[in-house]
Amino acid sequence: DRFPAIAADARKLGVGTAILDGEAVVLDAEGRSDFGALQRSLGGRGGRQASGDAILYAFDLLYFDGHDLTKMELSGRRHLLEDLVGESEGVIRVSQEVEADGATLLEAAREHGLEGIIAKHRDSVYRSGRLGDWLKIKCIQSESFLIVGYEPSAAARGGIGSLLLAAYQGDAFVYVGSVGTGFKEKEAVELRRMLDTLKTKRAPVAVDKKGVVFVQPTLIAEIEYRAWTDDGKLR
Repeated sequence: DRFPAIAADARKLGVGTAILDGEAVVLDAEGRSDFGALQRSLGGRGGRQASGDAILYAFDLLYFDGHDLTKMELSGRRHLLEDLVGESEGVIRVSQEVEADGATLLEAAREHGLEGIIAKHRDSVYRSGRLGDWLKIKCIQSESFLIVGYEPSAAARGGIGSLLLAAYQGDAFVYVGSVGTGFKEKEAVELRRMLDTLKTKRAPVAVDKKGVVFVQPTLIAEIEYRAWTDDGKLR
């Protein structure tokens, strides 16, 4: 019900019953998937509206007219998927498959501003979960951001749930999001010790979170991220 155009296109497929594996995306003007545009089309963060702009890139076919295809090798499943969907530029499309040197393809993805590539074994069966049959290789971006606080946690190792980050956007010093992964327990303990010496009651930036501990914006963290969201936060 959130993707009515995809549902309508699915009904036109020449099949009685099928299960397609794929991803709903919204494309930008250059034909790249745009996470911010997808968020907007669904009503923003936490929104519940239907997306009329989303299309489905199908990359696998698991079930076809009474036949379980999960034990068939990937190349065979892809062949059936391509026959089912065809070379359509409609709402449901088959994701592009490229046979190439991985490092060269990743560099091409980076040059085109894509998030990354997926590598799959051509002869693999379909298995749920992350078991090594396929790999997601991301075009990681990184920048330095000032730590302006943290969310305490009794459960997280080192007592830090996440770090609050800020950066200058023009002349304005603004909150750009939080990060809760990437540091080991020993690093988290040392980080908490340093941050607790920099505590301040005055919030360096406006943050819409409760129970956070603000610190003087002194420590800098190198943060890896995928993209910026439309509301100026890190992904």
